[in-house]
Amino acid sequence: MIDEIARPDDVRRQNRRLVLTALRRYGLLSRTEIVAQTGLSPSTVSAITTSLISEGIIIEAREGDLGSNRRGRPQIALALNPDVASVATVELALNLVHAVLYDYKGQVIAEKSQRVPTLQMPAGSLFQSIFAMLDDLIGARPSGTGPLTHISMGVQGVTDATSATMLWSPITPDRNINFGGVLSQRYGVYVSVANDCNMIAEALRWIDPEHYADDFATILLSHGIGMGLYLKGKPFVGARSSAAEFGHMLHLAKGALCRCGRHGCIEAYASDYAILRTISGEDESNQPPQDTDPSTFAKAANRARASEGVERAAFRTAGQAIGAGLRSLFSLIDPVPVALVGPGAGVFDLMEEELREVVSGPSGWGATQDLSIRCYPDEHPLIVQGCLMTSLLHLDTQIFAPGDLKEMQLKHAL
Repeated sequence: MIDEIARPDDVRRQNRRLVLTALRRYGLLSRTEIVAQTGLSPSTVSAITTSLISEGIIIEAREGDLGSNRRGRPQIALALNPDVASVATVELALNLVHAVLYDYKGQVIAEKSQRVPTLQMPAGSLFQSIFAMLDDLIGARPSGTGPLTHISMGVQGVTDATSATMLWSPITPDRNINFGGVLSQRYGVYVSVANDCNMIAEALRWIDPEHYADDFATILLSHGIGMGLYLKGKPFVGARSSAAEFGHMLHLAKGALCRCGRHGCIEAYASDYAILRTISGEDESNQPPQDTDPSTFAKAANRARASEGVERAAFRTAGQAIGAGLRSLFSLIDPVPVALVGPGAGVFDLMEEELREVVSGPSGWGATQDLSIRCYPDEHPLIVQGCLMTSLLHLDTQIFAPGDLKEMQLKHAL
């Protein structure tokens, strides 16, 4: 059986993808540097770059962009053409809609952010808020900006495996919201809808590819707890959903009530609302609040750092719950680097000892120094970055690498 990659069209598509990926990661490269980064022959790189220039996908950069310390004949720098296309990202979080319009190089063209009461808004109202923001961004884009070609949406909640529908979310009363289908119909472009934790993982792969490579986990610690998981260089998703619902793994049978409606979830012990519930002494079977005050959580953390008491005990309990979840995960896939993201990452010092003890203690998984954990207290830039890369990589791999510009030409009217 002949491998499909051996077919001429597949070879051409793969080689174009390699060139675009190199320029995407490094920004400015000479043809010689592209050869070094991709492993392709000089003649192949010359042919591909000539074709990409003629199609307007890449451009020759200004003199001096490759630096002034080079000797000999100056080399021509190549770069992605920022004006060939534009993409939009939408972040939907608790009481927040954030939309950004970018050019093909990933540079911000325009941006809007709006506080909205998502907990009280039906799906129709959410759509109207998103429409208004995207319409404003698209309508105000400068002359010469490339056509809108893709929208990527990161949502706090469970999405379907086809990247179109938000199945459930703690931030809105409605379920099964087909964001992808509705936005695609309105704007005439492909739309992807993904869990925000998966977008965080995508962002970290580009920000720090040496540390976050083939296998790693990102855990969002906020008023909800979620996970983005990469295995063998690919995002892990379920057969029907975005899966990797780390926060809703069972921690204690018949335990505390989680916001999802089940009892004993990790989230019911380690989220901000769970920690505050423990501190207040409230019955753990009571319905959790839909939202919490960040300042109240910060004050509780400060008291925990200052002295022993119910606050410090609550954070220790949270660390134990997260550690138990990681130990179960590592039993299935082996230990991987972990990124803790969100407000909970800012209080990792209050949870670390218990977390590591559960994972790496006598009943855990090996030596504690083998567990790599990095913290990123602000999740929003990572969610947006992940959405951006999802859109740009769609253009690189699905439109420009195959060289099928018909879809691009249909979008110029937008």
